[in-house]
Amino acid sequence: MRGEATDLCFDCLEQRINSDFSDQIVFSYGLSDSSLPFGSSAVVKVSESSEGVSASFSCESTSSQFILEYLRKEEHGCLANYVDRCVVGVDREGGNSNDAIESDECLDCSTSGSQVTEENITCGSVTCKLSSGSFTCWRTIAALLPIAQFSKCSAYHIQNLASSFLSDCPEDQILASLNCLIDGKSSGQETQSFLRLLGLPLLDEKSKLKCLRHPNLSPVLGLLTSSDCLVSVLPKAPYTLENILYYSPSAIQSQWHRDFMIYQLLSALAHLHGLRVSHGDIRPSNILLSDSLWSWLTICGTHDLGSGDANSSASRRRWCVEGCYSYGLYADLKISSHLDWQPYFDKWWRGEVSNFEYLLALNKLAGRRWGDHTFHPVIPWVIDFSKKPENDSDLGWRDLRKSKWRLAKGDEQLDFTYSTFEFPHHVSDECLSELAVCSYKARRLPLSVLRKAVRSVYEPNEYPSDMQRLYDWTPDECIPEFYCDPRIFCSLHPSMSDLAVPPWASSPEEFIRLHRDALESPHVSSLIHHWIDITFGYKMSGQAAITAKNVMLSSSEPTVPRSVGRRQLFFRPHPVRLRFSREKEQSRNELEMHTFHGFGVDNKRSVILKADEYLEETEEASAFSDHALHLSQKYHLHQNLVESPLHESYSETTNIADTSLSGTSKNKVRPSNISLNYLLEHIEVRDEASTELQDLLLWRQNFCTGNFSKDIAGDIFSIGCVLAELYLMKPLFNTASLATYLEGGDLPELINELPPPTQVLVEACIEQDWTRRPSAKSLLDSPYFSATVRSAHLFAAPLHLLAKGQTRLCYAASFVKQGALKAMGTFVAEMCAVYCFPLVTKTLSDDECELAYVLLKEFTISLTPMAVQRLVLPSIQKILLTTGYSHLKVSLLQDSFVRELWNQIGKRVYLQMIHPLVISNLYNSPDKISASAASVLLIGSSEELGAPVTVHQTILPLISYFGKGICADGIDVLVRIGRLLGVNFIVKQMLPLVGHVVCFCIDLSSMKKPEPVHSWCSLAVTDCLITLDGLVSLISDELLIHELTKGRLCLHVRVLMQKNLELRVLQFAATSLMSICQRIGQELTALHVLPQLKELFDEFAFSEKSTDASDSSSWKIRTAKQIFHPESPIKSHMDLVLLLYPSFASLLGMEKLRQGCPTWLLLEQYLLKHHNWKWEYTGRSSRDNMEARPVLNKGPASKKTPKMLLNGSGRSVPKSQLLKNSNHLKLHIHVPVEGEGSVLNPLVHEPWTWFPSPVACWDGLDIGRFGNPKDEQRWKIRASVLSSAHAHHGALRSLVVSEDECTVFTSGIDPGFKGSVQKWELASLSCVSGYHGHEEVVNDISILSSTGKIASCDGTLHVWNSQTGKLISLFSESLTDQDQASSYLSSKNNSNQCNRYASHGLSSGIFDENLYTCMHYLEYMDQLVVGTGSGALRFIDLSRGQKLQLWRGEPVESGFTSLVSALCSGGSQTKHGDGASVSPSWIAAGFSSGQCRLFDLRESGVISSWRAHDGYVTKLAAPESHLLVSSSLDKTLRIWDLRKSWTPQPYVVKGHNDGVSGFSIWGKDVISISRNNIGIFSLSKSQDEEEQQQQQQRIIPQKLYMAEKGGRVRSDLSTICVLPFSRLFIVGAHDGHFRICC
Repeated sequence: MRGEATDLCFDCLEQRINSDFSDQIVFSYGLSDSSLPFGSSAVVKVSESSEGVSASFSCESTSSQFILEYLRKEEHGCLANYVDRCVVGVDREGGNSNDAIESDECLDCSTSGSQVTEENITCGSVTCKLSSGSFTCWRTIAALLPIAQFSKCSAYHIQNLASSFLSDCPEDQILASLNCLIDGKSSGQETQSFLRLLGLPLLDEKSKLKCLRHPNLSPVLGLLTSSDCLVSVLPKAPYTLENILYYSPSAIQSQWHRDFMIYQLLSALAHLHGLRVSHGDIRPSNILLSDSLWSWLTICGTHDLGSGDANSSASRRRWCVEGCYSYGLYADLKISSHLDWQPYFDKWWRGEVSNFEYLLALNKLAGRRWGDHTFHPVIPWVIDFSKKPENDSDLGWRDLRKSKWRLAKGDEQLDFTYSTFEFPHHVSDECLSELAVCSYKARRLPLSVLRKAVRSVYEPNEYPSDMQRLYDWTPDECIPEFYCDPRIFCSLHPSMSDLAVPPWASSPEEFIRLHRDALESPHVSSLIHHWIDITFGYKMSGQAAITAKNVMLSSSEPTVPRSVGRRQLFFRPHPVRLRFSREKEQSRNELEMHTFHGFGVDNKRSVILKADEYLEETEEASAFSDHALHLSQKYHLHQNLVESPLHESYSETTNIADTSLSGTSKNKVRPSNISLNYLLEHIEVRDEASTELQDLLLWRQNFCTGNFSKDIAGDIFSIGCVLAELYLMKPLFNTASLATYLEGGDLPELINELPPPTQVLVEACIEQDWTRRPSAKSLLDSPYFSATVRSAHLFAAPLHLLAKGQTRLCYAASFVKQGALKAMGTFVAEMCAVYCFPLVTKTLSDDECELAYVLLKEFTISLTPMAVQRLVLPSIQKILLTTGYSHLKVSLLQDSFVRELWNQIGKRVYLQMIHPLVISNLYNSPDKISASAASVLLIGSSEELGAPVTVHQTILPLISYFGKGICADGIDVLVRIGRLLGVNFIVKQMLPLVGHVVCFCIDLSSMKKPEPVHSWCSLAVTDCLITLDGLVSLISDELLIHELTKGRLCLHVRVLMQKNLELRVLQFAATSLMSICQRIGQELTALHVLPQLKELFDEFAFSEKSTDASDSSSWKIRTAKQIFHPESPIKSHMDLVLLLYPSFASLLGMEKLRQGCPTWLLLEQYLLKHHNWKWEYTGRSSRDNMEARPVLNKGPASKKTPKMLLNGSGRSVPKSQLLKNSNHLKLHIHVPVEGEGSVLNPLVHEPWTWFPSPVACWDGLDIGRFGNPKDEQRWKIRASVLSSAHAHHGALRSLVVSEDECTVFTSGIDPGFKGSVQKWELASLSCVSGYHGHEEVVNDISILSSTGKIASCDGTLHVWNSQTGKLISLFSESLTDQDQASSYLSSKNNSNQCNRYASHGLSSGIFDENLYTCMHYLEYMDQLVVGTGSGALRFIDLSRGQKLQLWRGEPVESGFTSLVSALCSGGSQTKHGDGASVSPSWIAAGFSSGQCRLFDLRESGVISSWRAHDGYVTKLAAPESHLLVSSSLDKTLRIWDLRKSWTPQPYVVKGHNDGVSGFSIWGKDVISISRNNIGIFSLSKSQDEEEQQQQQQRIIPQKLYMAEKGGRVRSDLSTICVLPFSRLFIVGAHDGHFRICC
């Protein structure tokens, strides 16, 4: 028996679809409930025939795919009659969908509508169960299929359905009506119908309203009719709940998400039950999920909707075509559609089911699907094709103890992969990939599939030609077709030969028989359990996987939903098949006889063995069967399995309860008119205490049991099972536990693992007496569901209507603008954000961009900083990365929005995640408007960011784009930032940087490099000269002269002397130099510039090409017409003489020029001969005494207006701008306005004067990449002290820098050995305020996010306002807070002791156990975790100002108490993009004894404890989620990789001669301090082999030296803090100073 006779084989199903819809419908794969390729549903793709199609469905990833389900008319009589009636009505009236029926019957979808006389309605079957009471069969069908369109089967009609779904969106008018309500306009009847559908109470509950689809019911788009079948059309959802539970359970991130999912299902069930319809088949596979995990409960796919007699003989006829080949292939298999694993296992173990059938059953349990090439069923290769295998020999057999991947790759390669990769693994791909499946089936698949899955260029000779080559080629396992279907060998493509069978098989049919016999042979039967362990069993995880070299590469994003993956079915070794244990087989000699033919086995034994022979095997199999009972999951009571799903469940006399969800309407008056305030009232979340278990128990006692049928109660039972599985991640009931429950009422033990509130609700749902189960409406009204769940559902449900993207965006933006987010609260807003943000990242019109901007802004204001960082910033990043003009991008680049963003996330996160994308809009041919907006934003933010951050985060990245297409606005940003930050900034920072780039390019151009490098050098020099022109216009003549004469040659002259740069660059340099000379005047030019030109003029005079003007440079002039002014092109290097000599003659006078240029005669002869130029004395001023007969004879420009040679503005345009942007620089380069000085005067007290130019530690431009600059560059530390300040009288104990890197807080010892905290502004190095409320020495300080609060610890914890210095709260640890009192006394501190311990915190010998020693801020929780002198951790809730739990670690082995000396947090289950903070999952504590202890932040327990160091642990940090770095007074730093083991082996870093006082991390670099030395090492895995073997790295300590005064810093260093965006670090010392270093 091969399953259900009503199903088609997939071959016949594909033929039927092609016959009904021609080639416009592409068959993807069939859907089956059994383990065989039989079913009545298929996933198809509809060809895009309609224009303007734009997916608006919430499941965007699969919006072009649909599911077609064939329903036989004789099995669905009422539905068939209804559809036929609609089709006739449409043809007659030209109507659509249900309109033809509605016009006759006036459908009433209210659940309490009055009884209607049915005169014109007759059911199609006398046994129909949907026609009683006030609801008729047809009326119920119309209510369940409100948007379905009915027509005849044709490609045209199904394309119309797809087009309507994707573009017209059948439910758009409902959401548009709701938008009118939000905007204060009159809304239609659809609004009231929809809100009633969601459970909102209305005044007139008995009014007749239009039928609408519930947003949590899967939409049936259409029903198409043919002669014998109906075809339902549904959109394909990307996931099912079964997929999530199997392959990505972490995607359901919290208890709230589980409850929200169940709430959605209950809301849909309440609607169904209100229609007096039960579902009957609620299980995870029938719950569809979108990309954002919005739930759909399927209503189609159950075969009895509007059914007639389901057991009629006509219903059981075979449906495949006569002579169907596939039908015969599986006719002998004993597999039914209702797969129950335990009976299958028992039969297989006893030999009653074949290996082939059992393996197919395991594939079905693992979720694998026939026809889906990405997740095809897998069967092992059992022979290696080297020879014909024999049963009494191992030759020719494949080793089933090893995976095929391991056999193909070899143990050595797998060991290398496991030991060297960042994420240890052996297997990087599935055991059966899409590439392998398509290669196996290449001869039967269309070429289009092969081009997509195998290789884009079809080459038939590349496919293996025979089985031996196929086996040797692939590291993947086999597919079932090679054991059952000979057609796989026959090619449909003339260019590809048939797949050759091995020489020991005469035909494909014989090979299939022999191959199948081999699979069932004693050899394979005795080993197949090993393969099952590897592919489906316990060798997929843990130590067993490592031993079997079967560790799979884990997903980098475990919270991302997946529809495919590896499911581990068994967690203990799979038993060997009965009587096939190879070990025992050898000792049984004649007790057991086999009849062996070929590779097969006769399972009938000639000798009956004694039962106790196999007692051990029987016990093992029984224990294994009990262990794997979770594979026999049950979601329904046996009594309900014989009922028809989706049928009417109420009697005529049933009193229907009000379908409004009273959970949303408690104590609220039903309004006569629905308004915006009404919606806000129901969506509001008030401050409610968490639900107490007592309230839930009271509800269970008092809820009114529903007056419903057993079928409705069966749905509630199923919901309870699904809810339990969401928490347990395994089924609540299996076959055995359900039978036990039904017989004796004993609940499964698993139910005790549920949280108490969930346990109460589940027990109510699965109540053995079905009459005592609550209704769906009662469950929705229960105190189990919080107000946040109800509010989120009310807000998100309209977004999941089948509406256009613009309409959904309008709804979301309008609603949040009217205060929805404020009413919902921060938490609900965060939960709903995932449904809104996909709307803003699509291509939008200008009007839609305005709505998207409102949406982003409102969410930015309403969410917490962590939520903004995790949810809002990724959407902003996508928008900023879009190419071309975007109105939304321009809006986001406005200063007002960015400042709002700063206030929420802080400047550090902004600089890390958004700032680089702002800069990216200024290069590589950006949109003009976007570039302008980005430039204004960068200029406006530079002053607030400060000089160090601006240099490293704005100026250097922009300079890095020189020569790579930086636009005019980008160069304008550099000039305007220079003007904004002052003349000293220009002289000290920008001019050296630009000069460095010019020199770098000149040196590079002189080398033998490829032509693109030389072209890049020319472009970069041009951009530098343009920038210089803008900058020098801002400084005085005196400074200009100083800069010109600083080097041996000024930059312009040095450029002019290069022969490898392109001519247009030389021409621009000459023009720019003349402009400068005209500005400084005749005398200064003759004094400072003319001597530098002597070498250049001499070179021109003695050039070999001076006699041949027709020669041109070896560098070709590209795009000359676009770049050069038509009046002034130069064609050779010698043309520079014509450009320079006459101009200087005019400026200086011929006499002075000849005096400074000894070769003047040769140059003038050249100009006369080749350009007909000569000097003519006219008696006028030398400035006006130039006669120029060639093109350049019109005289120089005035002193104020540079000569316009290139683009009419006196400055060149980068090469990428071409002619169309020739006026960019004229518009953007700063021109002083009226009343504004043309140059800047140096400020007397200009800030950041101590900040030097980063040229010395900058490597210059990166010519290897033409995109973004390097993300992470090694920090070149010069160990130079830039500036210092004396902060405290005694040792400086701790310091911390604000996230904007403009403020530093220091703590140290003041007179009287009291502690204080001071606040310093780095711009001026001045102390602006402080806190002096400490009585003891402050040992630690922390900035509490962006709240403006500071926490400082001196044994007690002080939280104070950083602006006012006022104490906010004070925390201390009393004796009663500890389990036992401390016996340690504090000895009197003296100056030497203070200095001694300043570098590493507090010594346990002098510190009270009840005092706080160190602290760590948990930003996402707004909590502080504080270490104590007794080795405990205290949590403090800062928002509430109260102490929380106290964690104690394991006792220390030493005889004295070990205090907590360092704390950090790390680890995460999720990753939220580059730079985004994540919620930590563990806390690490270091102790004075050298111990380290790892605490689980979620489970509140100790994960591990180990001896980390031989001395006091001074600092801990977690640079990555899996890394822990520690330092100690034992002179070492150690790196711990927490992924491999919770007691890992350290990577030891040595080199310091004294104890390591602390360290700080930037990127991959760790900067450590020891006494007065610093050292740096990298966390990256770039060590050589010797270092890897030794597991050590040595650092070279270096002294700090004073940059200006010289000499070394002699005071010991106590603390260090890195300023990552300024590329600086600050150290505190025992002498009370803090020093800013680079």
